Amino acid sequence: MTYEALRQFADSWGLVATMLLFLTLTGWTLLPNAAAAHRRAATMILEDEDQAHG
Repeated sequence: MTYEALRQFADSWGLVATMLLFLTLTGWTLLPNAAAAHRRAATMILEDEDQAHG
């Protein structure tokens, strides 16, 4: 594959694939069911290590 062919692919379908991936991951993060997991991740560093594992 030449540089020109790779560049053409990246300018067209690569951009589309990247945008779809970005929108999917962003949408997945904003799902209402994910709020509890985000809240737990945000405070995980503040938990006592003994309480976190048992």
